Amino acid sequence: MANPKNYDVAFCGNYTKDTIITPDGTKYVDGGGMNYAAHASKKLGANPVVVTRLNKEDDHVVKKFEAAGIDCIAEFTPSSTLMTLEYKTRDLDQRNLYVKGTAGTITPSQLDEIDAKVIVTNSSLRGEIELEFFKKMRERKGVLLSADVQGFIRVLRGESLVYEPWTEMEAVLKHLDILKSDAVEAEYLTGEKDIEKAARFYANMGPKEIILTHSDGVLIHADGKDYHYTFHAESMAGRSGRGDTCVGTYVTKRLTLEPKEAGKWAAAVTSLKVEKLGVFDRPVMLVEAFIQKYYLD
Repeated sequence: MANPKNYDVAFCGNYTKDTIITPDGTKYVDGGGMNYAAHASKKLGANPVVVTRLNKEDDHVVKKFEAAGIDCIAEFTPSSTLMTLEYKTRDLDQRNLYVKGTAGTITPSQLDEIDAKVIVTNSSLRGEIELEFFKKMRERKGVLLSADVQGFIRVLRGESLVYEPWTEMEAVLKHLDILKSDAVEAEYLTGEKDIEKAARFYANMGPKEIILTHSDGVLIHADGKDYHYTFHAESMAGRSGRGDTCVGTYVTKRLTLEPKEAGKWAAAVTSLKVEKLGVFDRPVMLVEAFIQKYYLD
């Protein structure tokens, strides 16, 4: 790696052009896990970089990152990933997903000029990030590797995203330090309804820290211990991007804090984010006050 640029966290995943349908109506937003995660990370004072793929017509997204002080390594493709997220009820864990176009696979070479303390994959469906990516990143010394299971069990069949068994789960997880899952994905992959048991199942395959979100909050499993935090949001107007914001906050705070404390920040930022559509943009002072109110031991 010749003269790479240094960052705190690299968030890797395709931009998604989202249509969000809820009981309150239909909205159109710029999505993608890396989008929500990177903005939360930046707001918390880190120096993140985004690695993504999208159609040139959507390069306003790149400009948005740059305007926020976030470097963006973008590869332009024939189509952006075009996603529809349909929530028929107010249960955040239940939704239907449809995809009408994809931006392809992020390759290790897209990170050739990047040196980051943490590398996070926030992919939306299978094929965006492949096993070879983790093998290559694991060769880097002292890097924390994190991934979200949604990008591996969601498989595109026609225009529908459906869950399918993840045959490479063990091969990928052995390379990871931090894994993000939600409760529905966890039950599907581990067979466990009990989220603490599901987290241990994951941890036994490699990643020692598990971020497991559910409709009421987040479980952080680390060093064999479980830390539960309830979300406290006054509305769910910005429910899309919940898990990605949680990951972005957690990995950013793990640069300076232990898992238990990083989990408090993740729960607080996520609670405040879901009250508002789009990326997290609230003052850090508000997060600190939120932690004082809800998450003191």
